[in-house]
Amino acid sequence: MCRFLIFKGKEPILLAHLLTRPAHSIINQSFDSRLRLDMTRPINGDGFGVGYYTMDRDLELDAGPCVFCAITPAWNNTNLARLANKTKSDLVFAHVRASTSGTLSETNCHPFAYHNFMFMHNGNLSGFSKIKTRLVRLMDEEYFNVIEGGTDSEWAFALFLDTLNKLGCDPARTDIHHPHAKIREAIIKTIEIIKEVTKSVGVTDSEPSLLNFAVTDGETVVCSRYITSKTEEAASLHFSSGSSFFEYKPGQYRMERHDKSQNIIMVASEPLTFERGDWITIPTNTIVTLTNQNVLLHPVIDEYYVKDPTHRRSSALAESKGLASPVHMINNPPGVPPLGREGRDIVEEVIA
Repeated sequence: MCRFLIFKGKEPILLAHLLTRPAHSIINQSFDSRLRLDMTRPINGDGFGVGYYTMDRDLELDAGPCVFCAITPAWNNTNLARLANKTKSDLVFAHVRASTSGTLSETNCHPFAYHNFMFMHNGNLSGFSKIKTRLVRLMDEEYFNVIEGGTDSEWAFALFLDTLNKLGCDPARTDIHHPHAKIREAIIKTIEIIKEVTKSVGVTDSEPSLLNFAVTDGETVVCSRYITSKTEEAASLHFSSGSSFFEYKPGQYRMERHDKSQNIIMVASEPLTFERGDWITIPTNTIVTLTNQNVLLHPVIDEYYVKDPTHRRSSALAESKGLASPVHMINNPPGVPPLGREGRDIVEEVIA
């Protein structure tokens, strides 16, 4: 299935350092994953997209992101390599697609954009064909008309925009950045609506939705790692932060930490490095907010919330969809140090 990557930095980074140069870049992951196992669809070849904000944001040009999408496999796109080698940005969204709904077309490639906002999704809306008409009834016409393709992800984006507007934040405004608490609230409310609608058409918890969303207004980034299940793991998601992300030998990168500063924050479906301690696993059913170079984690407290820190979920569903890896592969892939600790203790620190 799909993978996404987010970069947020105090200083701009050359896109090549995220997309093409690392040995385990998101582009290389699309055809040579070392952590995710998907025997049914091992290659993410249904298109890709990269969205970024220019360094000289011009309100006359809407100040929104530049988005480049294509339906060719990301590893075989010369224009992407050229763009990555010449472009810098301090806020980047990248996505490689293995479709679950919608045809192979550029309109179905992530990230999706609306004025200042960008949005990506990793997972699926369960029972999507059954809930589309109900979602239409819930959205104002303006946001329904945002939808150009046929993927469930873009429908989720339109629902998010509608929800944010109903919470009192106009997503069409480009002269302001919205409060991060409102964007987080809109993501949680969007998840709640999807849950309610899928249940209303008879979709049960045995057919869970996987809702790893990522959204930004060009300043704040909010992500979810979420599944409508109390027993299954959500699609994998990790974050890393430090003072610099550098190439110490060709193709090999590491997150450097000279002090406690978080000049760079990255969120990724699959880590770009395997350096010990570089990455922290975000717990299932958690909202991650990146604001002012801080990382805030909040659990989603609903019917699928499990307070017990010793509770273990099954990764079988996510593995079957190519959205996770067996625990032994994450902890100790052959010849590779284990990934960093899980973020549950960080969540408890945030909400304490």
